[in-house]
Amino acid sequence: MAELQFDRDFTPHYGEAIALGDNVRRVTCNNPSPFTFHGTNSYIVGRGTVAVIDPGPADPDHIDALLRATSGETISHILITHTHADHSPGARLLKARCGAPILAEGPHRPTRALHAQEINALDAEGDVELDIDRVLRDGDLIEGDSWALEVVHTPGHTVNHLAFAFADGSGLFCGDHVMAWSTSIVAPPDGSMAAYMASLNRLMLRNDRVYWPGHGGTISDPQPFLAGLKTHRERREQALVAHLEAGQETIDAMVASIYRDVDPSLHGAAALSMFAQMEYLVARGLVRCLDAEPTLDARYRLIDRF
Repeated sequence: MAELQFDRDFTPHYGEAIALGDNVRRVTCNNPSPFTFHGTNSYIVGRGTVAVIDPGPADPDHIDALLRATSGETISHILITHTHADHSPGARLLKARCGAPILAEGPHRPTRALHAQEINALDAEGDVELDIDRVLRDGDLIEGDSWALEVVHTPGHTVNHLAFAFADGSGLFCGDHVMAWSTSIVAPPDGSMAAYMASLNRLMLRNDRVYWPGHGGTISDPQPFLAGLKTHRERREQALVAHLEAGQETIDAMVASIYRDVDPSLHGAAALSMFAQMEYLVARGLVRCLDAEPTLDARYRLIDRF
């Protein structure tokens, strides 16, 4: 099975535009956290007439940096990979300064209805106020003077997650679906493990030469990395199943053991990812929920234990 090797040596250059190729520049926002690594990467695509991918949080200093980096150029598109607070709120500030339209898959929304008693501690990360000028669909083409990007719908991290791929196959902007420094959080209700795995499999069928993620450095050899991500998720599922086989029935009882190599401050997010994995097992008929419906606090059991 493929081993997953993260690159945590990424050095941010806050406020500077770093050229990653003829048509790609990266500006990293100064918003480091346990969920954003050194900060959110915004990308400038093209020269002369450019697109900005993920303007980041509502940080005026970061918007100033993007405008300095594109001085003398025209921003024709503001593209959003997904509506989390570290990726899309800056679009409103940038649009007010440059007038470019905001393009995204759709508003922030859940993949399913929340149970009345269910609380997702990450809900505050959703940017529910994004005003979209053009709704993007899978396969749409966005073009500038010297570049063309294909829209690739990659739900999982959120239901409205998009990737943007150069039409010539030279690279793909993968948002938070694939990150160089960590695995992506998949947290219901806006996240879905079934959708995440399907999107991962879809990317594995493509041949984009490099990936530019929402956090961390460039992924220069995507296919082995994608295989490692898939193996990682499969191993997490195997660990979850092993704990169910041992008689544990709740997510809380499993998190500390399965995620013992993860910063305890992230265990809440880990529990949500495990819940997404549990939903995926339930949907495939491998696990039964012992309560009225699957929730973060429900009890679960393998089907073969009945």
